[in-house]
Amino acid sequence: MNTVNAMNTIDATVAKHYRWAELPAEPMKGSITRKLITSERMMIAHVFLKKGDDVPQHSHENEQITYILEGALHFWLGEKGERELTVRAGEVLVLPSHLPHRALALEDTLDVDVFNPPRQDWLNGTDAYLRR
Repeated sequence: MNTVNAMNTIDATVAKHYRWAELPAEPMKGSITRKLITSERMMIAHVFLKKGDDVPQHSHENEQITYILEGALHFWLGEKGERELTVRAGEVLVLPSHLPHRALALEDTLDVDVFNPPRQDWLNGTDAYLRR
């Protein structure tokens, strides 16, 4: 919860500052690793994938914005992968809540994912699809 002073403004000391280089990388399936920063209502993650790493099909209640900083991910969208597209460095994919999706790294990739609300399965370690 934000700290509010007598003048009804938010206390600037509650802002948090992070450095990606100082955050520990969490190992996932294959050679995938990730780093997370979360707030009360949002989450941002750096997801590192090596060429050939596969993120199995899954869906979640969270809205997701995927921004590829380096590399390329090929996506299959929909229950049966009805739509396919490749998202490359400098491109963004916006995924609505509950849309099934899968991804394959076509090359070494740095993916920035933003979620609203934060992914509770990522925070509590119940994201089995990424841990096999």
